[in-house]
Amino acid sequence: MILQKQLFEEIELIPAEKICNSMIKNIIYLDTCSLQRPLDDRSQPRIYLEAEAVLTLLRLVEAEKLQLLSSDVLQFEISNIADFNRKSEAQLMLKLAAHIATIQPNIRQLAEQIIAIGVKPMDALHAAVAIENQVHYFCTCDDKLLKKLKTLNFNQQTKFLSPLELIMEVTE
Repeated sequence: MILQKQLFEEIELIPAEKICNSMIKNIIYLDTCSLQRPLDDRSQPRIYLEAEAVLTLLRLVEAEKLQLLSSDVLQFEISNIADFNRKSEAQLMLKLAAHIATIQPNIRQLAEQIIAIGVKPMDALHAAVAIENQVHYFCTCDDKLLKKLKTLNFNQQTKFLSPLELIMEVTE
C-alpha cells in the first residue's frame, strides 16, 4: 500500500478532459456548394483555390485527421442534382462522412431563427444541423451566406468559414 501511494505521488496525473479533448477530431460540415466546388470550372483562381482546399479537407477526412458530418439535408440536395456525374461525385464524397445527422424538431426550430436573419431555408437547415450537432467548422463557398452566419451567436463552438479559411485553420 505504501509503495502504491509513493508511485501515485511520483506520477504526474493528466486530467481526463485534457486526454479526451486531445483525442477528439475536429468535425467539419461542408454544405452542398462546398462539396460541389471541386467539380466547378477551375479557370478562375478563386474557384481553383477553393476546389483544392475542399479536396485537401476530404483527404484529411480520409486520413482520419478530421471527421465529416453529413445530413439528411445534404443527401436531399445532392439527390436533386440534375447532372449525373456531379451527383455521383458528391455522393461519393458524402460516403466519407462518419455520421449522418437527421432533422429533429430542435433543428427545425433553430433553422426558423436563422431564416429570420435573411438566410434561405435550405442554408438555414444546413447551419442548424451543424450548430445542433456541435460541429467545429461549417464550410461554405457562398460569401453572402457566410457573412450572415458569422453574425450568429447561437453556439460558440461552430465556426463558419470559407474553404480557404478552413484549410488554414485545420492545418496550422
